[in-house]
Amino acid sequence: MQEVEQFFREQFGSPPSVFVQAPGRLELLGNHTDYNEGLVMSLAADKYIYIVSQRRNDGRIELASTAFEGRETFPFDRIDKNPAAPWADYVKGVLVQLRERGVRFTGFNAAIHGTIPLGAGMSSSAALEIASALTVRRLFPFHLTETRAVMLARNGENAPAIDKQERMSLAKLCQTAESEFVGVNCGLLDQISSLYGKASQVIQIDCRHLSIEHQPLPAGVAVVVCDSGVKHSLAAGDYNALRRHCESAARSLGVRALRSVTPEELRAKKNRLNERDYECACHVVGENQRVLFGERALRQGDIRQFGQFLFQSHESSRDCFKNSCPELDMLVEIARSHPSCIGARLTGGGFGGATINLVEQSGVRDFQSSVAARYQESTGRKSDVWICQIVDGAE
Repeated sequence: MQEVEQFFREQFGSPPSVFVQAPGRLELLGNHTDYNEGLVMSLAADKYIYIVSQRRNDGRIELASTAFEGRETFPFDRIDKNPAAPWADYVKGVLVQLRERGVRFTGFNAAIHGTIPLGAGMSSSAALEIASALTVRRLFPFHLTETRAVMLARNGENAPAIDKQERMSLAKLCQTAESEFVGVNCGLLDQISSLYGKASQVIQIDCRHLSIEHQPLPAGVAVVVCDSGVKHSLAAGDYNALRRHCESAARSLGVRALRSVTPEELRAKKNRLNERDYECACHVVGENQRVLFGERALRQGDIRQFGQFLFQSHESSRDCFKNSCPELDMLVEIARSHPSCIGARLTGGGFGGATINLVEQSGVRDFQSSVAARYQESTGRKSDVWICQIVDGAE
């Protein structure tokens, strides 16, 4: 946080008054199930987007980021895209949604700093959206309901704590911002994970009923992230194309979403679907089953069985959903060959990014060095391999 505070002083010539942080997320199991009203398990990771800010009196909003050159400045009542600063779209989209719900904000300065690796599949975008919404909430206090905001006549430093229902309203707002302003038709997984994280706890999300539970990860198990070094850009269209295939499959099967389809029903009605829709449906329907069985395995303390579901999930992503890539496949196979590895799979949207690995704590250091060395030898690419701590959600 000190780095972004110093950056704010350099950019704006005074200290900030509001500090906000939002964690990235790791999808543990349940790939692309969220927008299919399915089941997913995730966690909030100890990589963050930080925003520090201060109100200003001229009605202008000025954004600066340590990751990008230049500042983005615009009037608070005229929020448009700037092709020269696409990183600011995530903030702007949130501002548009807040205004539509009745949040009355004016001008402010904000400096943004992130420790979430860009393009690694840990959803820096959702963390930026959440941090942006919470920044405005601190500067111009409001309470957000399902449909509208109630402005509060309080000092920004004393904005009330966020209750469970308001967290869901914030998650939905940020999802809409990414879908409508940025152009990625995402589900709610990323925003929920950043807001509902609990230290050392796995988040279990039912995306149809929007119910959330938490379950501890067994002792003696480390979560390790291996970055492939292959960057992805979901706004480029791959994500939206996968979603279209899933929605097309659901229509052909006569259901609202693939959550309603069992593996047996899918096989029985295979002739209703074209080949690509069927492949995508196979993945999503299978993922829902793996999450369901994975939750049971965790409750029973069977971490080895849970790890097998991670391996199966990656195979489905690779062979059916086709959102993996050779580098991710290589990382999973290297991990699988290590004696301390319990399970491994790609995490996030795919097409690059990182893998998530469950590793026996006793062998985690050797796992880190072994995977990094073998990956570089096999691909010529460097992989950053780090132990992830599971943290609380954004405040």
